[in-house]
Amino acid sequence: MDGVTTAGVRAVARIRARADGRGGTCLPVLESDGPLALRRTRGSGTEAHVMLVGAMSGPLGGDHFTVRADVEPGARLRVGSAAATLALPGRHRDGARYDVRLTVAGGGELHWLPEQLISVSGSDLRVSTRVDLAPGARLVLREEQVLGRSGEQPGRLTSRLTVRIAGRAVLDQELACGPGAPGGWDGPAVLAGHRAVGQLVVVRPEFEEKPVGAGVPAQGAAVLPLAGPAVLVTAVAPDALRLRRLLEEAPASFTPASD
Repeated sequence: MDGVTTAGVRAVARIRARADGRGGTCLPVLESDGPLALRRTRGSGTEAHVMLVGAMSGPLGGDHFTVRADVEPGARLRVGSAAATLALPGRHRDGARYDVRLTVAGGGELHWLPEQLISVSGSDLRVSTRVDLAPGARLVLREEQVLGRSGEQPGRLTSRLTVRIAGRAVLDQELACGPGAPGGWDGPAVLAGHRAVGQLVVVRPEFEEKPVGAGVPAQGAAVLPLAGPAVLVTAVAPDALRLRRLLEEAPASFTPASD
């Protein structure tokens, strides 16, 4: 573990995926410490599978967790988590931080599919996810936030998602919810009283030739084409189960953009 300080726990997890030369993917780097634990699970075909476990006990106030994943050319990596992550209040008044840093080289593919992040009453968490893709990289990234456990108000949650392709930003969005967030976050223009919000980013090289059109596949969901070979699905729902269903079903509705 990087250490426990007066400001909280510092922990880092690192993954590096590399083509093994035999049609599969190896993991020359799989390191984690403290509340973060990485476990390789049974893969499928050319894809390596990694599970993030142990993060359900935090982050607490003052903690700073970082997860890094790098996918090299020709490698295929799928990362999930064993359970939802709870953002919890802690002894420290400082807010907690959770940083995710992902890079995918050309010809590489990453499926980043963690379980929900639940913002518990009294917590204060800032999440930052940054993805850097080379031309020809593939990505499926899902983020889901649930505001409060059943019957409770949420904590303060600020979530920023940035995606860059060949060094150019195609998505840079931030959402702040809960006590102390800018006014209107729960109003009709943002969450409209919903308590689950999520996004799905899909990047495929073939979208360059056949871009996806905008659409509303179901109530609460929207499909938005991004610059370059990328599509963003956003969704709001009354609960985590409905949110997951909206995000999982949306890619089936992708249709070519009209000329």
